[in-house]
Amino acid sequence: MSGDEPWPPSALPPALSRSELEMFQHLVEAEAGIHLSSAKNALVANRLSRRLRELGLTSYAAYHAYVTTRGNEAEKVRMLDSLCTHETSFFREPRHFELLREHVFPEWAAQAAQGRRPRSIRVWSAGCSTGEEPYSLAMELLEAFPKGSGWSLEIVATDLSTWAVKRAEEGLWSLERARSIPQLLLRKYMLKGVRTQEGLMTAGPELRTFMRFARANLHAPATWPVGPFDIIFCRNVLIYFGKEARTRVIQGLLSRLPETGYFFLGHAESLIGITAAARSVSANVYTPRPGPPFPSRE
Repeated sequence: MSGDEPWPPSALPPALSRSELEMFQHLVEAEAGIHLSSAKNALVANRLSRRLRELGLTSYAAYHAYVTTRGNEAEKVRMLDSLCTHETSFFREPRHFELLREHVFPEWAAQAAQGRRPRSIRVWSAGCSTGEEPYSLAMELLEAFPKGSGWSLEIVATDLSTWAVKRAEEGLWSLERARSIPQLLLRKYMLKGVRTQEGLMTAGPELRTFMRFARANLHAPATWPVGPFDIIFCRNVLIYFGKEARTRVIQGLLSRLPETGYFFLGHAESLIGITAAARSVSANVYTPRPGPPFPSRE
C-alpha cells in the first residue's frame, strides 16, 4: 500500500492540498464525468478521510495512488460512492408527477384503447439515489394502470453509488420520509414497521414486483440498461457534470427514447445550449424531436 506510518485513531484527518484535490478532480471526472470544483476541498477531504483511516494511509496522495493501482477497482468504486450526493425525497418536484398523472398517462391510455400504442411502459430512473424517486414513480404508475388492467410495467432504477442502489433495493426508510407521500398512496402502498423495524416504513409488495435495480455509470454507456424507455428521469444529476460530459450523456439518454417518450430533468437543469434534438413540453420536461436518433455510443 504505502510505507507511511499508520494513522493513529485519535488523530485528525490530514489536510487535502491543492495538488491532491486536483488529482481527485481529474480522476473523478475521467471515471464518472463529475466535475469537482475547487470549492469542494472540504467536502472531498471529509468524505474520503474515513477511507484513509480504514486503510491506514496518512495522505490523500497515498490514497489516490492506491485507488489507481491495478487490481484496486473495488476501492475506486468505494471512492466514487463516498463522493456521491444522495439528496432526494418522495415526490420531489411534484409538478413532474402531476404532468404524468394528468396528461401523459391519460394520453397513453387513450392511445392504447385505440390500438395506437402497446399496453406497456418502461421507465428508467437514472440517478435513483436511495430509491424515493423510482418508488414514487411506481405508485403513480399503479394508480393509473393497476394490477389486472392488462398493462406491463417496468421501472429500472440505477445509480453510480453501490451503497445507494443497495438501499433503494431494500426499500426501507425512516417514517420521517413519509411526510412527502400523499396520504392515500402512503396507506395503499407503504407498510409501517413494527418491533425491530419500529420507526421505519417499507415498500409494499405491489411496488416491488416490476422494479429492478443496478449500478450504472452515466459516464460509461456500456453500463446502461438496454432501451428503449418511454420515460427517463435524470434529475439533479447532470448539474455535477462538466459541459462536454453532460452533452454526451444527454445525447445518449435521448437516443433511448422514442418520439413519444418523455425526458425529465431537475428544476435547475435545461437542454438550452446543449442540444436541439429535443423540444420542451413543460418546465424541464422534453420529448425527442422527430428525426434520426443519436447514434449509440456503446
